[in-house]
Amino acid sequence: MSAPLAATLAVGASEHRPLIITLFGLFVVATLAITVWAGRQTKGAADFYAGGRQFTGFQNGLAISGDYMSAASFLGIAGAIALFGYDGFLYSIGFLVAWLVALLLVAEPLRNSGRYTMGDVLAYRMRQRPVRTAAGTSTIVVSIFYLLAQMAGAGVLVSLLLGITSDGGKLAIVGLVGVLMILYVTIGGMKGTTWVQMVKAVLLIAGALLLTFLVLWKFNFNISDLLGKAAEKNSNEVLNLAPGTPEFLEPGRKYGATETSKLDFISLGLALVLGTAGLPHILIRFYTVPTAKAARKSVNWAIGIIGAFYLMTIALGFGAAALLNRADIIASNPAGNTAAPLLAQALGGGADSTGGAILLAVISAVAFATILAVVAGLTLASSSSFAHDIYVNVIRRGKATEQEEVRAARWSTVVIGAVAIVLGALARDMNVAGLVALAFAVAASANLPTILYSLFWKRFTTQGALWSIYGGLVSSVVLVLFSPVVSGNPKTSMFKGVDFHWFPLENPGLISIPLGFLLGWLGTVLSKETPDREKYAELEVRSLTGTGAH
Repeated sequence: MSAPLAATLAVGASEHRPLIITLFGLFVVATLAITVWAGRQTKGAADFYAGGRQFTGFQNGLAISGDYMSAASFLGIAGAIALFGYDGFLYSIGFLVAWLVALLLVAEPLRNSGRYTMGDVLAYRMRQRPVRTAAGTSTIVVSIFYLLAQMAGAGVLVSLLLGITSDGGKLAIVGLVGVLMILYVTIGGMKGTTWVQMVKAVLLIAGALLLTFLVLWKFNFNISDLLGKAAEKNSNEVLNLAPGTPEFLEPGRKYGATETSKLDFISLGLALVLGTAGLPHILIRFYTVPTAKAARKSVNWAIGIIGAFYLMTIALGFGAAALLNRADIIASNPAGNTAAPLLAQALGGGADSTGGAILLAVISAVAFATILAVVAGLTLASSSSFAHDIYVNVIRRGKATEQEEVRAARWSTVVIGAVAIVLGALARDMNVAGLVALAFAVAASANLPTILYSLFWKRFTTQGALWSIYGGLVSSVVLVLFSPVVSGNPKTSMFKGVDFHWFPLENPGLISIPLGFLLGWLGTVLSKETPDREKYAELEVRSLTGTGAH
């Protein structure tokens, strides 16, 4: 390209702006219409939280895919590969392998043991109020971390479409996304969210397939030529990188160059592989199917769909590296989050072409639908946990009506949405895949040890659960707050111009995940509480057979 892409986009896309906005608006209106339609069928708590448990294994697998393939999957991974080559693809591998843990250890027993939330499983054989409070707190914190990534991705995406470059305009866009998110959940509940996630999964796979086809077509369906071109445009010599820097197709450009980055890679891998089985918005999806068999089947479908998508991220990321200039990607967004939409525009004919405008609008609309669907699922998980675990069972001691419970969930949606808007605005320049990895680390540190101990260790006690949840939660959040993610990096930190970080790793998983497991064991061993073995026996039978499941 003869001129920086950010400049050509602003000039060339201006004449096509009405077309872009119209196509984009149609997608948003269509998904809102689905939400309103489903919301009219939401009658009570079971409908709001679990969609009436009416979805089939395939439908739920499609919805899980829609819930899981977030802004991190589409925008963040494509950007990470475009900027860092081989190391960027590590996110795809970690996100996919994580599903084996969810399938083998969590999906079926959790579906059989709970009703609406993770707190149901813990409260079955432990003191209800403290563990529900802990589970609700953890769910809300993990969801807010995950929401950061989605809000940041949405702000970048819509700013690109509308040609907004000012900080004030970008902040307003993050606010608008937050308002839409609140509408999705308060109107549609789980039914509306699930249908939007299914539609969005189909759209995302179709959009990724289209881009993959066009990228491979550019290189005569020769993957070697594609990788060769990407390596050539991003070689150390072209980018004037320091001697000894690994080449674009070699591991080590982001992770492995220093001892700290090697540890960061191990930390990231642990967080990605173990985090999925502790993510609240994924866990509640297992409650939307009628049987344990359907829960298992839905995870099998999800693995197939998600696996196919992550294979296509190779073409998206390396296609962007081969067809776009690195400087143009960074000029549009320092973390590379706009690489996929800019690739779509280039494949359609460029910034000043109608084809480029149409493809940019369609792919951006799909990405935006992706963000809204995931955001709705996250907000639903956190508001459900607050209403069901904290409001009904702790504050009201089980005496609230279904109508009061659903009303509490809707109000908590508004509060959580407001928090996500503020934090998302601060995180708008960070790579969304990296942000999601933080949520995975918090989930793997606080939720996963407690779930596994509760399901499979008969000696596990209330004290062990509380030490595990709060210990994993506090350690992971504190380490993130004092990491380079929050301060110290002038380009991508949340707070620029200040440096109060002392923890060297960008992901806390290497420390906080083992600590969560250790504290759960230690709290149990040191507890004077006698475990209720009869209750554990009941839970064991229920988790394995589904007998007595709701």
